[in-house]
Amino acid sequence: MAQLLYGGAGVVLFALGLWAFLVYTPLLRKLIALNIMGSGVFHLLIAIAERGELPPDPVPHALVLTGIVVAVSATALALAMGRRLEEDEGGR
Repeated sequence: MAQLLYGGAGVVLFALGLWAFLVYTPLLRKLIALNIMGSGVFHLLIAIAERGELPPDPVPHALVLTGIVVAVSATALALAMGRRLEEDEGGR
């Protein structure tokens, strides 16, 4: 049951993030949309880890943990670059 819940939530989050990425033009909203899409992918990976009576597969969980760290780092980099871009464009 939890597998279906996580899988469904992952699909909904990914679709919502994709829609927001395609509809909105501001850079910050696109960045938030990409993070929402990433959360959807993480939910799908957790749903895939379920193996019935056996314990869950640890590899997707490790991938999700690594992905969260990479997503936070990439978001920080994108925010810093976006701020620099705004400063450069604001001076013109």
